[in-house]
Amino acid sequence: MKSIFRPKLFSVLKGYNAQSFQKDLFAGIIVGIVALPLAIAFAVASGVSPEKGLITAIVAGFIISLLGGSRVQIGGPTGAFIVIVYGIVSQYGVDGLMISTFLAGIILILFGLLRLGAVLKFIPHPLIVGFTSGIALVIFSTQMKAAFGLQIDEIPSEFIAKWVCYFSNLSSINLYSIAISAGTILLTLFAGKIIPKIPGSFIAILAMTALVQAFDMPVDTIESVYGSIPNSISFDMPNLDWSQIPNYIQPAITIAILGAIESLLSAVVADGMIGGNHRSNTELIAQGVANLFSPIFGGIPATGAIARTATNVKNGGRTPIAGIIHALTLLLIMLIFGQWAKLIPMSCLAGILIVVSYNMSEWRSFRSILKGSRFDIIVLLTTFFLTVLVDLTVAIEMGIVLAALIFMYRMSKINGVFQPEFESDEIQNYNQLPKEIEIYEISGPFFFAAAKRYQETLRNLKGSTAVLIIRMRHVPFIDGTGIHNFTEIIKSMEKRKTKVILSGVNKEVLQEINRSEIADFISQKDIFDNFDDALQSAKAFLK
Repeated sequence: MKSIFRPKLFSVLKGYNAQSFQKDLFAGIIVGIVALPLAIAFAVASGVSPEKGLITAIVAGFIISLLGGSRVQIGGPTGAFIVIVYGIVSQYGVDGLMISTFLAGIILILFGLLRLGAVLKFIPHPLIVGFTSGIALVIFSTQMKAAFGLQIDEIPSEFIAKWVCYFSNLSSINLYSIAISAGTILLTLFAGKIIPKIPGSFIAILAMTALVQAFDMPVDTIESVYGSIPNSISFDMPNLDWSQIPNYIQPAITIAILGAIESLLSAVVADGMIGGNHRSNTELIAQGVANLFSPIFGGIPATGAIARTATNVKNGGRTPIAGIIHALTLLLIMLIFGQWAKLIPMSCLAGILIVVSYNMSEWRSFRSILKGSRFDIIVLLTTFFLTVLVDLTVAIEMGIVLAALIFMYRMSKINGVFQPEFESDEIQNYNQLPKEIEIYEISGPFFFAAAKRYQETLRNLKGSTAVLIIRMRHVPFIDGTGIHNFTEIIKSMEKRKTKVILSGVNKEVLQEINRSEIADFISQKDIFDNFDDALQSAKAFLK
């Protein structure tokens, strides 16, 4: 059990000093302020009352930092859960959401205890981009009523029917709501550049709320839709009907899988920013415990939040203490200033969520994958359209099955015996090579199940390495996840001032590299047919 569950907090406390605390304190306060509008907006968009988002950020955020396997992970409600939560609330009510979240917590703990943290890293990159972009489009579409101030009593849940409803009610547009939404978007995007230490979304909420109150604008506010926001936290147990438990299994599994993927993805991104290594199984257990306690206190599903985690790192947070301070900051804001949060305009929250959906869309990655292999394009578009038009659960299930089938097909097309066409089998006089040159060989398909392992191996290079030669003579193909992780490897090498040279790249793999972002970092003159030429180039570079 000790090898599975080892919270980072207790590891980093050794040698912790006042200077470290000062950095964590500042980062935690900033992230708490960033999380405030997002927590409220995510709750409202999910179809629950605003305080549930704040409670989730406080309770789950505290537990994830206290027990998690990442040094800098920030937990709380996220945009990815909006679609799922809204669907569960619509079908089963708030009690059904609480039970589903609790069951998801148990499943996440089991994931961690069964050491499935490493397995979940094998989810293909095109699949992740597909459902993330799909969720972003769905979130964007749900905010049109508030953004335009449309007077609609009931909005259809289906994507196409929703837009038909919007267009048929354009006569009820509220120009004040449009102005508030537009102003919020502009402030969220650009105010942070003028006042760097204060998040743009926080400035937008303060400015737009003050504007609405000062001029008594006829727009919906949190108070007019939901009433007052409680400034306290209490136990909130659901009405449990044991006969209905089977109905909550599928929603719980969806919450658990999406929570696991997003939290580990966030932890990996954070590792790249701080040069660390998270403990995936510990992180899953912490996420599970957080989702056990969140509904008990009246919260919704929680996971690691990539944007808030990145904000934490950029502002100097380096230990879980920053995440704990973020939760305590939100608690103080809720207790002291919660009574005024009810004045926030709904169109302001819509503007914030429109920016969130844009940031979630990953349109650059989407466009990049569309330029790549047709197999990755199939996985990407299938997952994207199923997420938008059908259901996120179906999208993830079909995406994984499709990725597995495509992989088996591609493997069946590969000959069983590889005979080097250009390169010699052995490196002669390896010990006589300059110590500044490091040589690694990738053998086998550079696909989603192996890409992460290659990335972690290559990250552990010696600090003295000036040139890294990667032999790829036995790589028959590279998929979208391989391209994504290989790009991250190249970027990390560039930061370390380590030159990367490739040798033995076959035509298919070279074609994929040239169509990807990798071509921006490795020029054609650093890609060789054989190892001898690559080695001569490395030696010439050292001279």
